[in-house]
Order: sequence, then C-alpha cells, then structure tokens
Amino acid sequence: MSHPKVRIAVIGVGLIGPRHAKAVINTRTAELVAIVDPAPRAAEIARELGVPHYTSIAEAADSSAKPDAAIICTPNHSHVPVAKELSSLGIHVLIEKPFSTDVPSGEMLLTHLKTTSVHALVGHHRRFNPYMVAAKRIVSSGRLGRIIAINGLWTLHKPLDYFDAPTEWRRDKTGGVVLINMIHEVDLLHYLFGPIVKVYAERVVSQRGFEAEEGGAIILKFKSGVVGTFTLSDNVASPYNFESGTGENPLIPKSGQDFYRIFGTDATLSVPDMSIWSYQGTKSWHSNMKRDSDTKVESKIPFELQLEHFCKVIHGEEEASCTAEEGLGALKVCEAIKSAFETDKAVEVDAFEMR
Repeated sequence: MSHPKVRIAVIGVGLIGPRHAKAVINTRTAELVAIVDPAPRAAEIARELGVPHYTSIAEAADSSAKPDAAIICTPNHSHVPVAKELSSLGIHVLIEKPFSTDVPSGEMLLTHLKTTSVHALVGHHRRFNPYMVAAKRIVSSGRLGRIIAINGLWTLHKPLDYFDAPTEWRRDKTGGVVLINMIHEVDLLHYLFGPIVKVYAERVVSQRGFEAEEGGAIILKFKSGVVGTFTLSDNVASPYNFESGTGENPLIPKSGQDFYRIFGTDATLSVPDMSIWSYQGTKSWHSNMKRDSDTKVESKIPFELQLEHFCKVIHGEEEASCTAEEGLGALKVCEAIKSAFETDKAVEVDAFEMR
C-alpha cells in the first residue's frame, strides 16, 4: 500500500541535525519541509537545503509547512520539553538520544506521550547499522551457543574544540561521555542481550578538568545472566570504538578494529570484523581453533534505514524499534553508571520489558 510522503521538520541543526536532514532528503518515503532553530547559522543551512527556516516550533506549526513528524536534534537537556511541545501539537517525534538527561523528567515525558496519539521513536540509530544487524542475527541464531560474557570498548580522543560554543554544554554533567556515547553502547547491549540489571564502575582520571566525566571501567550484569566489562574513554589515543570500527561517521576515519567480543559456550564473535572463533573437533583448550568470517553485511546508511522505519511506524506498518520505554531504560543504566562513579558501589537497575 502506498502512502503520501511523511512531512518532516528537523529541530536543531548543530552537529547531528544536518545529517538527519540529508537522510530525509535521500529517503523516498519522507519530505523535508522545515528547519527549526533560532541560531543564525540555521537559516543558511535551510537555504542550502531549499526548505523554509523557522525560529520556533510554534512558528513552524502555524505555517503552511506544518510537519507530520519531527526529528529532535537539540542539546540533551532540551529533549524533554521539545518532545512534549511537539507531541502536544500532534506531531510524531523521533527523539535523538538520550531520551532525557534524568530519570524523573524521562518518566514524565513517557507518561505524557501515552496521553497523546503520536508515535515516538528514540534515535538509537545504531540498531540499524548493518554490522549490528549481523551481530544480532548471529547471536540469535544460537551459533555461539549460550552467551556467557561480553567485552566492549569505546575509546578515542575528542579534541578540545568539541566542547566549545555553541556546544559548551558538553562540558557539564549532562554532556559527559556517558550520556553522549555510552548510552549508544547500552542500547546496543540491550538490543543484543536484553536488559542490564546491575552495574559497577570506576571513573578514569580527568585530564580536561571539566565537570563532564571522561569515562571509566564498567562491569555489567544482564537479566539473562550474561556478564560484561566495558572500557569507556573520550580522552585517549585509540582506534577501538564503534565509529572507527564501522566507519559509520564520515568525520572519523575507519580503522576496522574490533570493539565488541561476544563469548559463547560454542564460539566467540568479534565485531565489526564478524570473526567467529570455535574449536576444531573436541571443545578443549588443547584443540586448535578455527576462524570463520560472517560476511553477510550490507552497505546501507543507518540514518536512512532508521528514517524509513520511522515512516512505517507512523503509517502503522511496523512497531517502533526503540520505544520510549527502551530509551528510558538505557538512560537508567547510564544514571546507574554515573552513580557508581560517585558512590563506589554496585547499583541495581530496574529491568524493563523489551519487545
């Protein structure tokens, strides 16, 4: 069944907004109808993209370009009020992560969304990354046996200008590496293994002196019984991270180095090289191991795949890949990590239901 194109506005055109806008332009099921951002630079971006520019959501909603849906790309702390304003106007929302910057405001937004008729999708676009789709397929196939443990890495160096105006908010507690980067990893781990129910973490030494944390060493326990370790830092020289490994972000050179190792009773998978290691013959440390490579990885752009999915959700053809509940679930784990940094204690996390 064919549907009219979904009319979409991009709210905020800082770092990630223009990428979303280009994804809308490149997607056959959507039409970019507005850029909404009070910054002077936004008017120039809108002109380049050939769409109207508005300085407020109210202005866009009252215009002939009123969107059916919007992609929220504003600073982290504004996600909740912006999502609430849009959804109150009957505009469907794709909310860039994090869903919110604290659990109470996230729970308030979740409650509010349930009172509206709009569809909400949380922008954990990496669920659509072909490497992660392949990893999910392999894990779910049983080829690795029972999953026992996961080792993850997100380690690289952010230059100081990353923290300069107009994104100086990245220096404060809402802009640290946990809410900006680790939240992606938490969502992917939920996607692969189900809810995380306990965390312990030790903070790395701060080198910049900002309020924002720079990372830590993290221990994870999943509801399923899987355990994991994760090393997180945005201030080290390293090729071991999602962006470098997959080449997804054009601003970060691709290294191809692995960032996940998934350990099963029958085999181990490394991502993104998709190497599967298993014993030849008898399962024993005395036996040689063989390496197989699962090469069934398609070359597609996750932002565009996510947007196509969002349009299908709006048309009632698919259920949201990452629901508001799941977005809030990832935030709860990140809050637990930050709490563990401060308290030097393991922190339990309320499990949520995943589809």
